[in-house]
Amino acid sequence: MYKKINIKDIARIAQVSHTTVSRALNDKSRIRQETKEKILSIAKELGYRPNFIARSLVLKRTRTLGLVITNIANPFYTELAQGIEKTATKLGYSIILCSTQSDISTEKQYIEMLRSKGVDGIVFSSAHMEDPNIVALAEEEFPITLVNRRTYHPVVKEKVNYVGVDNILGGFLAVEHLIRLGHERIGVIGGSAESSVGLERLEGGKKALSTYGLEQRNDYFLEGNFLKKSGYERGKQFLKMAELPTAIFAASDYMALGVCQAILEEGLRIPEDVALIGFNDIEFSSMQGIELTTIGQKKFEMGAIAVEMLVEKIEKGEERTSAKEVLLMPELIIRKTCGFHLKGYQIESTNPSPPTLSPEGRG
Repeated sequence: MYKKINIKDIARIAQVSHTTVSRALNDKSRIRQETKEKILSIAKELGYRPNFIARSLVLKRTRTLGLVITNIANPFYTELAQGIEKTATKLGYSIILCSTQSDISTEKQYIEMLRSKGVDGIVFSSAHMEDPNIVALAEEEFPITLVNRRTYHPVVKEKVNYVGVDNILGGFLAVEHLIRLGHERIGVIGGSAESSVGLERLEGGKKALSTYGLEQRNDYFLEGNFLKKSGYERGKQFLKMAELPTAIFAASDYMALGVCQAILEEGLRIPEDVALIGFNDIEFSSMQGIELTTIGQKKFEMGAIAVEMLVEKIEKGEERTSAKEVLLMPELIIRKTCGFHLKGYQIESTNPSPPTLSPEGRG
């Protein structure tokens, strides 16, 4: 009959105390190197596996983190999650993934489930602008980090770390590129009004129009939800206008792919009839036949930094640092959907400078 090996078995064979075995297995000091090597050799020979449940009760940690995103169908989150998972593994943590479908009540249920499983902290990429679930965790000082999306509640701003891209600058760069290619009728499909990134990218686009003295038409600003279907539907809406835009900025690549489908179904050409630019630089956007001009952001790096910040919070315990904000710089990635390659357009160094805002001015 199979018998599970425990610390006392190893102690009996090694003829040491179980405290000494525990120190050896946990790589603690106050133990001779020769004794440690003997214990580790016996443990390996016996096929010893640590009892993580018992260890978590002693240490009051499970070395497990929650990751809460909005929708696993969005390729952006796949790439973001890779940075989170690989960094967590490197730091000795496991990840439990939850997808809320952008529903705040579902988010609350997942938080309760993660807390019941004893996670040490949670990475959120699902934050709503006024997210009561995140506010409650911040007030409790439960370890959390926001990545990509955030809430501007003062308690969260004071207590919770955030890492993302400068979305206002990214939106500015996208619309500026279209303007400098000669477009004046520019449609914008933003993200959900409940999402900070949607509002920030829209704000950046509007600032570009204002900087270059172009009209801001209300009917040229439509709201999406970052998914392909909403891009397709809003694209169709633009194409039904009597005076349709000559260029469209979609606040995510996934929406841009939907816009692309809508344009092609109408028998129009990209970029000759309608130019198109996205945001995120997901893997699909560079594929031959798509070659989407977009605003790139370092998704893997964002995820890695978010985990590092969270683990620092967890492991410092009572010596927790004050909240930090890390903004990575966006990058204009020029491919073929805006017509740059057709016009031989050259970027000049004398273009108007994008706006710089203090954190208080964002959103």
